[in-house]
Amino acid sequence: MGHKPFLVISDYLTRNGIGVLRYDDRGVGESTGDFNAATSADFATDVESAIEYLKSRKEVDEKNIGLIGHSEGGIIAPMVAAESDDVSFIVLLAGTGIRGDKLLLMQQELIWRANGMPESAIEESLETNKQLFEIIVNSSNRDSLTVKLSNAVTEMMKQDSSLIPEGTTIEEYVELQISPFTTPWMQYFLKYNPAPTLEMVKCPVLAINGEKDLQVPPKENLEAIEVALKKGGNNQVTTKVLTD
Repeated sequence: MGHKPFLVISDYLTRNGIGVLRYDDRGVGESTGDFNAATSADFATDVESAIEYLKSRKEVDEKNIGLIGHSEGGIIAPMVAAESDDVSFIVLLAGTGIRGDKLLLMQQELIWRANGMPESAIEESLETNKQLFEIIVNSSNRDSLTVKLSNAVTEMMKQDSSLIPEGTTIEEYVELQISPFTTPWMQYFLKYNPAPTLEMVKCPVLAINGEKDLQVPPKENLEAIEVALKKGGNNQVTTKVLTD
């Protein structure tokens, strides 16, 4: 919408004596690599490279390097902090604390309801997606996954073909439905549970979520983040819901 929240945050931090490094995602701008073939775990290695770069800069206090991650960045920051002694603190902005498939179902339900979708349609769509997500979570092979998803969606279409737009074949519609779920990123995201990683994070953590966030519901995620961190023995934890 034209707003640049990360510019605003980095500008504020810089004006208060905290140096900020921002960089393009892999495959974007002058960054090398293939964004479409990458997962959150790959992006975590990019963060590790960024930390190494910061340590090479004489104006950086390498004993006070922290990570601020938004949304997926709130998944990635704990991955890096759990493995690196170079991370002094992490800030999670709308970070997640529950497994990807459960988060996505919760997200869909809240957004559909906010958009006025009938309850019966919400229940039906959630049940459909729950079945598809279970296939993905329990699959280890991309080729067999595509076949299983195609078969599942084809069977659903046979029971109710009213969803297929006029002029579109069942095969075309099935491909349209399953293609977003067969990317490496989505498969990784749906299967990934942040809790075990959060349990390994020992540095101070600030986790902030917005009260009205429908994509990362604050109560469930902040509670899960705090529980996982404290289960791992980390008591340097602050969570906050920003009202309105």
